[in-house]
Amino acid sequence: MIVVFLERLTVRYTKLAGMDVSEICLGMMSYGDPKRGGHPWSLPEEESRPLIKAAVDAGINFFDTANVYSAGSSEEITGRALKDFARRDEIVLATKVYNRMHEGRNGAGLSRKAIFAEIDNSLRRLGTDYVDLYQIHRFDPAVPLEETLEALHDVVKSGKARYLGASSMYAWQFAKALFTQRQNGWTRFVSMQNHYNLVYREEEREMLPLCADQGIAVIPWSPLARGRLVRDWDASTARTDTDEFGKRLYLDSDREIVDTVAEIAAAREVSRAQVALAWLRRNPVVTAPIFGATKREQLDDAIAAVDFELTDDEVRLLESGYRPRGIAGH
Repeated sequence: MIVVFLERLTVRYTKLAGMDVSEICLGMMSYGDPKRGGHPWSLPEEESRPLIKAAVDAGINFFDTANVYSAGSSEEITGRALKDFARRDEIVLATKVYNRMHEGRNGAGLSRKAIFAEIDNSLRRLGTDYVDLYQIHRFDPAVPLEETLEALHDVVKSGKARYLGASSMYAWQFAKALFTQRQNGWTRFVSMQNHYNLVYREEEREMLPLCADQGIAVIPWSPLARGRLVRDWDASTARTDTDEFGKRLYLDSDREIVDTVAEIAAAREVSRAQVALAWLRRNPVVTAPIFGATKREQLDDAIAAVDFELTDDEVRLLESGYRPRGIAGH
């Protein structure tokens, strides 16, 4: 394992398929034109660039965006910043396809037509001729699975993507996709970007064991539960007030876990983010949580979490308040 020391912070690297990736992935949903795409809390380009540069300077080389984030402007900001601040052959750049990008017919989904159109649109916005990880943002039941998987295989063979990944779906759907890829000799998914954190652990039932068995990298989204794990339960932010999707993800009973995170953080004199991320990283199937940062201290917290370890007693205390719930985030 490679270790980089910079400004007293430590960045470590691990493997995602054959690639070296930082153990923290910077999620680029936080960066985009707030007037486009329904994310009024996202940072415009002039405010995004210093944070992206700080991440690169700290050794983070893994960046995850999506075509739908801020109606494509996240990809534009990401591409321009990484071109200026990083070496393309050293970074791992990921984006996603599925959600609606224009009104009318064929403006969304995972048809061959949509995938071929959207990979070209993403590459144009990112200012690159390939992405390292091309992911399906969700499962598309309206399109034959074989059509989607063969189209993704052809994207890789065309040189426009190096690896393929998937995001939130049922484990049986992911297992079926992996089997179909193997059966046809198509490029297999190497990663699963799923919803997983201290207050949403349903992925531990089937998806995480499947990924462990198949050697699939796990790169969870919302590792801090849309920020709920790092602030008092009743606190509000610009994002909590406008994030309708996020309002459907968590339960009032999760307050107990949030309070426990705060207690452990205070006792250990670390941030709440470090506690929540340290818990997530204890799971050996987790490769790199996808972390969003709109402030420099948030970025520093994420990097510091790589070296912070919880005791077994603290883990038991954190996990004791969890209540099973229905699937959320698909």
